[in-house]
Amino acid sequence: MTFIGSLQQLGRALMLPMIVLPGAAVFLSLSQLPWSYIGLPAMPEHLRAASEIIFHYLPHLFAIGVALGLTGNAMAAGVASLAAIFIYSGITESANPAIHPTVFIGVLIGLTAGKSYERFKDLRLPEYIQFFGGPRFVPLFVSFLALLFSIGMVNIAPFLQDQLVKLGDVVASAGGFGVFLYGFVHRILVVFGLHHLVSHVFWFQIGGYENEYGNMVYGDLPRFFAGDPTAGAFMAGLYPTMMFALPAIAFAIIHEAREDLKPKIRKTFLSAALASFLTGVTEPVEFAFLFVAPYLYVVHAVLSGIIMWITYELGVRHGFSFSAGAIDFAINEHLATKGWLIIPIGIVVWIVYYFLFRWAIRRFRIPTPGREEGSPLDDWAGDIPYRAPLILQAIGGKENILQMESCITRLRLKLASEKELDINALRSLGAAGVIRLGGGHVQVVFGTYSELIREEMLKAIQRDQDQVLFHSPMQGKMIPLDEVPDPIFAGRLVGDGVAFLPDRGELVSPVKGTVIHIYPTMHAIGIRTAEGLEVLMHIGIDTSGLAGKSYFQAVVKEGDEVLPGDLLIRFNLQRVRKESKSLATPMVITNVEAVRSWRFAPFKQVKKGQSSVMSVVLNESNGGGETQ
Repeated sequence: MTFIGSLQQLGRALMLPMIVLPGAAVFLSLSQLPWSYIGLPAMPEHLRAASEIIFHYLPHLFAIGVALGLTGNAMAAGVASLAAIFIYSGITESANPAIHPTVFIGVLIGLTAGKSYERFKDLRLPEYIQFFGGPRFVPLFVSFLALLFSIGMVNIAPFLQDQLVKLGDVVASAGGFGVFLYGFVHRILVVFGLHHLVSHVFWFQIGGYENEYGNMVYGDLPRFFAGDPTAGAFMAGLYPTMMFALPAIAFAIIHEAREDLKPKIRKTFLSAALASFLTGVTEPVEFAFLFVAPYLYVVHAVLSGIIMWITYELGVRHGFSFSAGAIDFAINEHLATKGWLIIPIGIVVWIVYYFLFRWAIRRFRIPTPGREEGSPLDDWAGDIPYRAPLILQAIGGKENILQMESCITRLRLKLASEKELDINALRSLGAAGVIRLGGGHVQVVFGTYSELIREEMLKAIQRDQDQVLFHSPMQGKMIPLDEVPDPIFAGRLVGDGVAFLPDRGELVSPVKGTVIHIYPTMHAIGIRTAEGLEVLMHIGIDTSGLAGKSYFQAVVKEGDEVLPGDLLIRFNLQRVRKESKSLATPMVITNVEAVRSWRFAPFKQVKKGQSSVMSVVLNESNGGGETQ
């Protein structure tokens, strides 16, 4: 595993234990309500206790969360990490009551448990003690490591805790410039999905505060919820960016879209803007311009740092349990210092971002979604069960996936071969972007549907249905069969499938199979797959009358074996366009009785040979399934 790949996996694992923090914030906020008026005077104390206990056991949550995140939810690793942090707490606190486990210790224990599981999960011992082999060895091994580690930490932990406090003082001495650097680096690392790593250091480790019970808490986030008036410097400045800047970019993209595409873009980006405003999930908007204008993203990162600096200098201190969205803003406002200033700051930020991005999109002709056909970030939540098998094919099939996880906005994959990845197909299927980190580690950004996509992909893998997967037979635009200007094809009298409007005069094979028929005019060709499907491709409408004009040239003959992407026919695009009714090229399965169900990719621009344009699930009487 590469270094970047390891960091990616750790960054994802660090998110898992943070999921419980919004509950703690809600409990603390609800404790401020006048419960005594409805006859529940003890409720505020119960709610505060529920919130405080979550923060008290935050190191334990990180220990088990990191272990599970690194191992794909392996229970042996989770149990091992929990046992280890119990051992650490028991030994260190009995030796020195002032020593308490920190989040850093929890993460370290979780890492140890996770790596130990990967190392020993297949361990084979002599038969008479094999019961303790494999995954069952991990809790034992980690417990012994925890024992030695805890004994060693009895004298070291007080020193380390003191250094965390001093490190907080050093960071604080950097003032607004330090906050600016954090804001800039945070946005840059969002691209690689590694922003959780730098945030974790500032939010959970740097700086200390003694709460009202005499216990020390560390990090900007726990200190904020513990009542430290100086905490929140590394969180408050994110609110204007997530609540105002990113929604402003979304509106700029909407207003700069083509008129014919505006309705679709408006629906998609209003949802993305609302997600950013309410929850602080920004990637769907940021990835809309990251790949087409990376220099603009750098400007955005610099502005984000400046916003954090200004917020800091104005004395605003605010925090969040999950992310800097309006929900967290409202829930945690009662703990903030000058939190109300975020609103006027945000309004100014919205104005600056909106006009800056509208000017940049227009001035530099940036192809943001809606400026051209085939824009990413499609609105297709209801199609997830149908598109998941196509996404699986675009990734290279189940055999190419070594590891698949998801976070809030992206699939995190470890692939056997990155060459099998079809980026054009993934973009066509709704991916906002694809990021290669090396060593087979790839991130595919699908927005907040990523977890649902992963679940449907796992279902598709588990079902392992017999199916045939189709590649695009030509470069151009894929259209529904209904739009073919011919009643025979549009009425599905020949067969069912899709059609294409070609941009180039080349037809390639969409499947692996055998050429069974080439029409004398060479304007149409039939292929039979190993599963028995008969696929007909017919170049243009009313092109059978072009015989003898040499507009079509077949480069294969009947009986030839072909693979997806192999060239079948060259044709004179301009002549065929001029002398035929339409260039629409149907690709239909003529023996539709062999098909149980159909799945189609979005009808938009496709590349020649692009995977995942259509798939069909076969009836049980048909065996096998092409998995390329």
